[in-house]
Amino acid sequence: MTDISTRTGLRWLWLSVVVFIVDQLTKYWTVQSLDLYESYRVLSFFNFTYARNYGAAFSFLDDAGGWQKYLFSVIAFGVSAYLIYSLKQNKITQRWSNIAFSLVLAGALGNVFDRIVFGYVVDFLDFDLGFYRWPTFNIADVAIFIGAAMIILESFFASSDKKDEQSAEQK
Repeated sequence: MTDISTRTGLRWLWLSVVVFIVDQLTKYWTVQSLDLYESYRVLSFFNFTYARNYGAAFSFLDDAGGWQKYLFSVIAFGVSAYLIYSLKQNKITQRWSNIAFSLVLAGALGNVFDRIVFGYVVDFLDFDLGFYRWPTFNIADVAIFIGAAMIILESFFASSDKKDEQSAEQK
């Protein structure tokens, strides 16, 4: 009998583990190397800057008094449970979906780990284009963004593939 992890998308959990470890190592390096709000210039438009985010994306609810930590943690665990369930339902050959779900899962767990352990999320990637400064973010945020973009792109292509299949069946 074959193990469920070798036949389903759960096989892709290795990617979540790798991204989670890279996220945590880069956050650890940031906290150990920089003082809060200290910045290290890498390129004219890119800095490593140690920042803390007590809220969610773009510091949403940053100053809400602390309860947001629990709300965002519950949401992250709920999303993580759904993603693990989705990976279990997917075939191992559904690479695009499995990679997307694994990236979002790693990002969600990376940030919720920070919230639970520190009470805030460690951010350090800082882009300043001169005319616009993007809010500081981290590797977990990058993983969530890439995974979500992949899910959105797949929804466009999957819906057109299904329409093509349906029209072929009607002929």
